[in-house]
Amino acid sequence: MPMKDSLTVYRKKRDFSKTREPEGKKRATSGKKPLYVIQKHDASRLHYDLRLEIDGALKSWVVPKGPSTSPKEKRLAVLTEDHPMEYANFEGVIPEGEYGAGTIIVWDRGRYRNLKKDAKGQEVPMDKCFKKGRIEIWLQGKKLKGGFALVRFRGKNWLLIKMRDKEANDKKNIVKSSPKSVKSQKTVEQVKRAKTRGKSVKTSKRKRTAKKAA
Repeated sequence: MPMKDSLTVYRKKRDFSKTREPEGKKRATSGKKPLYVIQKHDASRLHYDLRLEIDGALKSWVVPKGPSTSPKEKRLAVLTEDHPMEYANFEGVIPEGEYGAGTIIVWDRGRYRNLKKDAKGQEVPMDKCFKKGRIEIWLQGKKLKGGFALVRFRGKNWLLIKMRDKEANDKKNIVKSSPKSVKSQKTVEQVKRAKTRGKSVKTSKRKRTAKKAA
């Protein structure tokens, strides 16, 4: 029996003739340690999208307040549709009228290691951790490092919790102190302005061409 395509919902929500988001024509794998990414998304409300490579796609959660390096702070993480692996590299502006319209930057990116063990000390596969609603991982990102837990508590609602380890920091507000993309070194505002300038230049060129042709 063929494996169900977990990207069906993702594709149905988007018009790829209008958005530059990757279509994700097939499930894929990074071929190395599993991929982790957090994208800062200035849509109708500013939020952060946490994505983990699990079973050939990016399992995704919306984290309204963004991640915290303090074990004292439990951050709401709402499960959303799977995204294609290529999405980990996506940065830009989703057009008005399209699902998730707004500006996205790659706020953090790296690899992760599964920490969850069974009673015999064997690693529990990530797809099983997800189904059971308890994920424990070690992040090795550009910004976030160390142990993190994702715990489901009601329906699609999970909690993102920093584990107490050498990377924990109760005083640092990492979303405020590190606002830039690890891909472009730009802020959300800079990416948005660049897109706006690009549109203005294209419009001016079209007007000049039209005048010459008249």
